[in-house]
Amino acid sequence: MKRKPNERARDLFASELRVANLGLASFAQALRAAGCPVVDVDWRPPAGGDPELARLLDGLRAESGDGWIAQVERANQAAVERLLAAQPTLIGIGAAQDVIPGMTPDTILHAGPPVAWERMCGPMRGAVIGGLLYEGLAASPEDAERLAASNGIRFDPCHHHQAVGPMAGVITATMPVWIVENVAFGNRAFATLNEGLGKVLRYGAYSDEVIDRLVWMRDVLAPILAKALRKHGPLDLRTLIAQALQMGDEGHNRNRAATSLFIRELAPHLARLAEPGDAVARIFEFLNGNDHFTLNLSMAAGKCSLDAAADVPGSSLVAVMARNGTEFGIRVSGTGDRWFTAPAPKVAGLYLPGFSEADAAPDIGDSAITETAGYGGFAMAAAPAIVQFVGGSPERALETTRRMRRITLAESPAYRIPALGFAGTPTGIDVLKVIDTGILPAINTGIAHKEPGVGMVGAGLVEPPFECFAQGARALAETLRASEVQP
Repeated sequence: MKRKPNERARDLFASELRVANLGLASFAQALRAAGCPVVDVDWRPPAGGDPELARLLDGLRAESGDGWIAQVERANQAAVERLLAAQPTLIGIGAAQDVIPGMTPDTILHAGPPVAWERMCGPMRGAVIGGLLYEGLAASPEDAERLAASNGIRFDPCHHHQAVGPMAGVITATMPVWIVENVAFGNRAFATLNEGLGKVLRYGAYSDEVIDRLVWMRDVLAPILAKALRKHGPLDLRTLIAQALQMGDEGHNRNRAATSLFIRELAPHLARLAEPGDAVARIFEFLNGNDHFTLNLSMAAGKCSLDAAADVPGSSLVAVMARNGTEFGIRVSGTGDRWFTAPAPKVAGLYLPGFSEADAAPDIGDSAITETAGYGGFAMAAAPAIVQFVGGSPERALETTRRMRRITLAESPAYRIPALGFAGTPTGIDVLKVIDTGILPAINTGIAHKEPGVGMVGAGLVEPPFECFAQGARALAETLRASEVQP
C-alpha cells in the first residue's frame, strides 16, 4: 500500500537526522543547538549571484561554435606551461637606477596599481617621505611632503618596471635591489633587500633609526653580499623555495627556513672575503635576526615567473595581484597591462600589544605576488605554524590550500606540501573560476599603521575584492569577442 506524504515525513523526522547545509553557516545553528550533526558545504551561487556575470560565463561557453572557453583553455595551457617552466635565479645585486628599466633619480616606485600622492594611504606616504630623506632630496619630513606634492617626483608602480616591493613597496634610485632572472625565458625581476619587521620603511616608518639602517644596507650589507654572491654563482630560487616549503615555510609571511638556507649558501663565501671581521659579523647578526630576509627574493621569483606567462592572448590566468593601501588591483594575462581595481579591504588579523583594528591601514603591498605564483597563502598547508603570526588554526591552513585548488589551473611540480601527501601547491589563479565559484584567493599579510611614520602593527589574513575579478572577466570577454584569439 502506498504511504501518504505525511507518513513519510513522520518517519523521516523520527529517524536520526544528518544534515548537509548549503549556504550560510547560520542556517545550521538551530540544528546544531538541538544536537543534530551538520556538515557545512562550501557552496556559493555562480558569479556571486550576479545575473549579468552568470550570463557572461554562459556566453563564453556558448559562443563561436565550440565556445570561447575552448580558446581560453588553449591559451591557459600555454600560459601555465610557461609559469611552471620558470626558473627564477638570483644573479646579483645592483643599484636601482642602474638595473631597473626606466628608473631615474627623481622616480619613486611603489606597490600596487597607480596612485597619486593625494590618494596615497598613510604608510605609503611615510615610506615616500623616508625615501626622499634617504636619497638626500629632502632635509626634513615637511620638505619631503612638499616635494612629493609637487611635480618634482615621478611616482610609478613597481610592476610597471619589472619590480615588486613589500608593503608600501617604495624603491628609490640608489637603493640596492636583488636581480633575479628567469633563466628559462630570459626575463628579469627586481626587489629591494628586506629590512626586517617593526619600524621599517616599507611599513611607513622614517625615523633616523630607519634611515641609518637603509644607509648601512646600501653602503655595507649590499656590497659585501654582492661579492659573496659572485663567488657563489647564481642561486636557484625555485629549489630554495621548494626546500623551504618542506621545512615549514609558505614563502610569504613565514621565511625562517628559506632565510636559514640562504645563510648556509652564502656563509662560506662571506667568511672568505677580505672584509673587516666586524662588518661580516654584523651581517650575520642582521640575517640571523631577520627571518623575513628572503621574502623579497620569493617575491622577485614569483614576479619573473608570472611575467613569462603574462600577455598570452585569451588567457584567463591572473598575472598580478597587488595593493597600494588605497586600491587592490589585478592584471589578467589575456588583457595585457590593464589594471582592474576596487577599494583595498582591511586585514583580519592579530595585533601587536597596544594596537587594534582601529589603528590599521587597508591592505597594502606587492607581496601577494607570492600567492599569485602558487605559494604564500596558497601553501599555508605547508606552514601550520604561520597561524601563530597571522591568526586562524592549523586546520584552517590545510583547508585554505585545499580550497585554492578550486580556482587554480594546475599544481606546481616544484613546490610540494608534505602534509598533503607531497601534492603540488595550487598554482595559476583563473579569473573565470573565481567568478564561477565565488571563492576568492587567500592572502596572508602584514598590517601597517594607518598614520605615516609608525610602522608595523600586526599581521593577518585578507581576501581581495570580488569586483576586481568581475572587471577582469568582463574585460577578457570583451577582448575575446573583439577578435579571434590564436594562442
